[in-house]
Amino acid sequence: MADARSITHKRVLAIALPVVAANITVPILGAVDTGVVGQLGEAAPIGAVGIGAIVLTAIYWIFGFLRMGTVGLASQAIGADNRPELAAIFTRALMIAFAGGVLLIVAQVPLFALAFQLAPASAEVEALARDYMSIRVWSAPAIIASYGVSGWLIAQERTRAVLVIQLVMNGMNILLDLAFVLGFGWGVQGVAFATFLSEWTGLALGLWFCRAAFRVPDWRDWERVFDRVKLTRMAKVNTDILLRSLMLEVMIVSFMFWGADFGDVTLAANQVLLQFLHITSYGLDGFAFGAETLVGQALGARNRSRLRRAAILTSLWGGVIVAVLALAFALGGGAIIDVMAKDPAVQMAARDYLPWMVFAPLIGLAPWMLDGIFIGATRTHDMRNMMFLSLIVYLVAAWALTPIWGNHGLWAAYIISYLARGVSLGTRYPALEREADAAP
Repeated sequence: MADARSITHKRVLAIALPVVAANITVPILGAVDTGVVGQLGEAAPIGAVGIGAIVLTAIYWIFGFLRMGTVGLASQAIGADNRPELAAIFTRALMIAFAGGVLLIVAQVPLFALAFQLAPASAEVEALARDYMSIRVWSAPAIIASYGVSGWLIAQERTRAVLVIQLVMNGMNILLDLAFVLGFGWGVQGVAFATFLSEWTGLALGLWFCRAAFRVPDWRDWERVFDRVKLTRMAKVNTDILLRSLMLEVMIVSFMFWGADFGDVTLAANQVLLQFLHITSYGLDGFAFGAETLVGQALGARNRSRLRRAAILTSLWGGVIVAVLALAFALGGGAIIDVMAKDPAVQMAARDYLPWMVFAPLIGLAPWMLDGIFIGATRTHDMRNMMFLSLIVYLVAAWALTPIWGNHGLWAAYIISYLARGVSLGTRYPALEREADAAP
């Protein structure tokens, strides 16, 4: 089972490009959801779908560790030619996912109450959003399980399957949106039902792509599945990733809160410019996933040269992407801003801070790609520790620079945090190669 093929540019692109294509469908779906409810001619449904989707996405995002942890562990099992462990990892991921999904369904009332305490809305918007969320939450097990399924497929370099799942799920969602909302007149509930059905369909398709795992008895070898050492390792990896992600979220939320102190126009400009970072992450995700897969396989095989080549080739292509994006933002950033914001004051403010978006992809390349490399190596404690360091650097830099440079100081602090994370993770990279040389 071990994949000892040489790591080539073609192989890296075969992993990365389907992920990039899948990412492109995500904002399209959000635009369709908004556009469909916008046809109802009222503001409240748009706000309800928007806030409901944001709340649920934030809750589900907590379980994002399952995708990353599964890739690292599964790719190492592939590299070590350990088919029984690969199957056991898949079973463990599904068990964690369904347990987490059921927990969210059971705890939905207090979770939603807390969400609206943190993000209050008008009575009409809140009522509609609760209707939307109370339907969609029943697909929580499917969404979380899909993280594990995607990670397991990515570890095997089956990113085309991930793309097909995304296309089918989002395409079905769009068609059902049109039928339920415009055809049947179900309003906000129609959008929720469309998403609910498409998410369960996406999981069903994902499990079908993984059907080979169920044809052998390894996936239900309960002694192996519940092996204490393996479970402890999986829990540690996932906990480290969760803590790292929560610290990243603290950084993003504090950035928005700090920006709010500079007024509504600056806050809106920052929100527009954050979309440039989202575009960058969409472009780099595929190559970071490639690093996760190929580095994990190399480490599982204890092959130092393959590990180094995986890190170099995926980062090289990541560098090509960020160079193209930086140039595009420099030449066409103003036009992108004008599409996303129609208020002249917001357009002017966003243009003032646009140069930071030219630097962000270039400086962000190292932390983005090193995240993928360290996930594949399951060196998640290093990711956790270096994220903590970069968070402290960011908070200190923001505290020191914003009184002097205002919002420019805030953006400088954000970019400095990228630099801190890239440099600190880079100092830990040699340990990965030493680990690849060590005996299993």
